[in-house]
Amino acid sequence: MKPDDFEQLLANCADEPIRFPGAIQPHGVLLTLSEPDLRIVQVSANVVSLFNHQPEALLGQPLDTLLGTQPTDVVRQMAGQPSFIDAPPLYVTLNGGQFEGLLHRHQGVLVLEFEPHYEHFQPKSRNGRTSNLGKMLQRLQSAKTLQALYEISVSEIQAMTGYDRVLIYRFEEEGHGQVIAEASAPSMELFNGLFFPASDIPQQARELYRTNWLRIIPNADYEPVPLLPKLRPDTGQPLDLSFATLRSVSPIHCQYMKNMGVLSSMSISLMKGDKLWGLISCGNREPLHVPNDLRTTCQTIGQVLSLQISAMEALDISRQREEKVDALGVLNQAMSNSSDAVFDGLAQCPQVLMDLVQAGGVAIIEGQQLHRYGNCPEPEQIRALHKWLKDTGQPVFASHHLSAVYPPAADYQAVASGVMAMSLPKPVDNGVLWFRPEVKENIQWSGDPKKPLALEKSDTGLRLRPRTSFEIWKVEMAGISTKWSPGDRFAANDLRRSALENDLARQVLREQQAVRARDELVAVVSHDLRNPMTVISMLCGMMQKAFSSDGTHTSRRISSAIDTMQQAAGRMNVLLEDLLDTSKIEAGRYTVRPVPLDVSQIFEEAYSLLAPLALEKGVDLSFNAEPGLQINADPERLFQVLSNLIGNAIKFTPRQGIIGISAMSNDEEIVFSVRDSGEGIAPDQLPHVFDRYWTLTENNPTGSGLGLYITQGIVKAHGGRIEAQSELGRGSEFRFTVPKAPKESHL
Repeated sequence: MKPDDFEQLLANCADEPIRFPGAIQPHGVLLTLSEPDLRIVQVSANVVSLFNHQPEALLGQPLDTLLGTQPTDVVRQMAGQPSFIDAPPLYVTLNGGQFEGLLHRHQGVLVLEFEPHYEHFQPKSRNGRTSNLGKMLQRLQSAKTLQALYEISVSEIQAMTGYDRVLIYRFEEEGHGQVIAEASAPSMELFNGLFFPASDIPQQARELYRTNWLRIIPNADYEPVPLLPKLRPDTGQPLDLSFATLRSVSPIHCQYMKNMGVLSSMSISLMKGDKLWGLISCGNREPLHVPNDLRTTCQTIGQVLSLQISAMEALDISRQREEKVDALGVLNQAMSNSSDAVFDGLAQCPQVLMDLVQAGGVAIIEGQQLHRYGNCPEPEQIRALHKWLKDTGQPVFASHHLSAVYPPAADYQAVASGVMAMSLPKPVDNGVLWFRPEVKENIQWSGDPKKPLALEKSDTGLRLRPRTSFEIWKVEMAGISTKWSPGDRFAANDLRRSALENDLARQVLREQQAVRARDELVAVVSHDLRNPMTVISMLCGMMQKAFSSDGTHTSRRISSAIDTMQQAAGRMNVLLEDLLDTSKIEAGRYTVRPVPLDVSQIFEEAYSLLAPLALEKGVDLSFNAEPGLQINADPERLFQVLSNLIGNAIKFTPRQGIIGISAMSNDEEIVFSVRDSGEGIAPDQLPHVFDRYWTLTENNPTGSGLGLYITQGIVKAHGGRIEAQSELGRGSEFRFTVPKAPKESHL
């Protein structure tokens, strides 16, 4: 067979229509019903052998033709329930046999199944336990560890059902699975601890396990019973039997069971959230049909076990995180204390950094610097690995089998079979890479995991043959380290978050320093350049008088040069004015453009803007102005003053506090007041509130200290004055004055 043909065969197996087999297992009967009239749309062919009715004669007939009036009424009542779980049970006697009816609705069709009902099911109990649900749950809740929980679960299910073997099978990240608990009869081959290849449970089968809690095969040595008609009459498509108890299973799976030495099986899904975590797998050498009520109890165990697994794993992860809190605190402080890059701080605590995730070595990259501690690959190997990690685009990356995803790692797997790495979104290369060495161990597989899949002839040609050997196969695992735990991954994420916060704080500090340096530069320019430029302009004017543009050739050239100098000086003055505009307050030359303004209108605008901030903090904000007040002010700059003062008052006033803004006439000026009931300003600080860069750092860590300084400059530019009064614990008041509008401009 060509390789391409074999790949196509694998694809065909993966696409096997296990949801739409068009057939059921022969121990029961399946019907589909139309609603609301409950007429039979499809029926399994074995209705003739089990119920003594010809399938063709039933199609299109009312359900009571088969069941009679009373059972049909029960079905109608069940179909009307919001949830079939709350519906009453349905038991019928047909053709001398006792059957239980199971109803579900899927993809717009009502599916009714009948399977044999046993009044007294006697499992092959080996320990005398009953199937009492309450006692069973008590035994589950008594487990103190996950492993104890697994052991109790398999023991309970085996005792209730009588299966020869009950095991718990956990899926690994790589796709294969491991048996982690087992309860088996003495005659059964033990699988506990063995690994099974991922190919034993194809992906589409796993998806079916994910959506359906329980599957049962009473006898794998059966002939499938077809549905009549084969396709749904309403859609022309096969019937989806995903949630049908009687669904016929893949013949490959049936052969797999026989090869394993069992004829009956039951599987219960174990879920973690919406993901398939594992399975409870039951097997029996002889055919065994577990009744529905007992299956429901087993399903309950699976659901309880799923919740317990999730809860206990969450507690374990929480414990792992708590164990790392102190180390993370030390590393965060080191990054915070570092005068340069945050990763330089980590480089001062290499042992703490390695112990954080139990690594054998760690590398720290910051630009051209590369620090290595413990057992690490060579620098050029680390640089190449770091480049590959950046290309993955994952902020935190972890692998315990690095060479499987990054082949060059095979050259240094002795020291770095496992890697966990994190980096920050910065233009310079940066990252922390933890390494774990290779841990060689023998893994026991059930059968050779590397043995190629076998083929066999079938009615439709060649098909895959399930493996026949389950003997223990020992494989030495190379290039693999101990796994990174969820706690390790959380630690890397927590450390990255702290690094981001520290790095951002540094960026803010650098920007503040840049602003301060700019302000100082502007002051220097103002003082040192403005006067020389004025002198240059004056000298150019004097020289211009000495040389006429109507004079000699030399005189004209000199005059033209002086014009050029004056134009250049003019352009430099314009540039200088733009630059100095940011420091006009420092120079006492802040320009405003006053116009007549109505105070009540200004207050209305200020209230509409600032009231939401006060409301959010639960502060009472009120404005009060004498009627008809008119002022002469720059509207934009005055609004800036009010916004700054009121905003500060809201910021420093506790919840349920009071802020009052007022305006009243005083001779030729208007006095504005902003009073709050906040914490107040200390007496030694009060004289400095209008100084440049003054701020209450303990209560306003993000303040720049320029707000009140600029506010003072604006008020002075209007010809007014501003002052502050305050008493600790009783609040503060800021008062400023603005000239009245000329009388002729009053409305």
